[in-house]
Amino acid sequence: MTPTRILVLIPARMASTRLPNKPLLEIAGLPMIVHVLRRAEEAAIGRVAVATDTAEIAAVVEAHGGTAVMTRVEHRSGSDRIFEAAQRLDPRRDAEIVVNLQGDFPTIMPDTIRQVLPPLDDPAVDIATLASEIHSEEEDRAPSVVKAVGSPLGGRRMRALYFTRATAPHGDGPRYHHIGLYAYRRAVLERFVSLPPSPLERQENLEQLRALEAGMRIDITIVDAVPRGVDMPDDLETARRILSKTRAAVTRRGRSTA
Repeated sequence: MTPTRILVLIPARMASTRLPNKPLLEIAGLPMIVHVLRRAEEAAIGRVAVATDTAEIAAVVEAHGGTAVMTRVEHRSGSDRIFEAAQRLDPRRDAEIVVNLQGDFPTIMPDTIRQVLPPLDDPAVDIATLASEIHSEEEDRAPSVVKAVGSPLGGRRMRALYFTRATAPHGDGPRYHHIGLYAYRRAVLERFVSLPPSPLERQENLEQLRALEAGMRIDITIVDAVPRGVDMPDDLETARRILSKTRAAVTRRGRSTA
């Protein structure tokens, strides 16, 4: 899959009430959205841009050498926002795959981003995403942790059957924490955003259920760890510690090779 076929789009807006101005909060010397932009660029899978409705976010992204696409304010979801951004960036529809990378994953590893793509080598797969095995009861029971339920396909792959905030499936066996990173076939994304919210989507407040209810196939790659999302002040401090240590380690390596 060549990079010219892929758009990596990062939706970002200022709407968080728990962390005001979240995309622009400083982490290890850079705004959070710039960290996500850098991880996407390092993944080197395709053209990268931030899709936003906020001029301040766009200005920060562009000041750090990135591409920003202004989108409408009224979008209901990140999927709607990246669809508009894809239309603006690529009106000739050269890109066949659109990756939706959340703007609050500053500690995500470039290899984790790359791992979302292989399921789309199978033409039967419409959407690809990620999950990681749950290892704690707290994670298992938390409604904020979305569980991916699927049929194993061999190796580190599953075909998604359902997503839920409940503890599922019942009984012994592994459970999986869904990671909100998606790769869509371009035509599938277009169809997806044209559909109204589905009944289960409304009940669980999970957008991906709209795709399953519409008969779309979602395959999941199992990865080793869940990237730390930043939703609360404690998450922000954790990300600051992680990335400050990473920056210090890079600085030490640079001095040792100088």
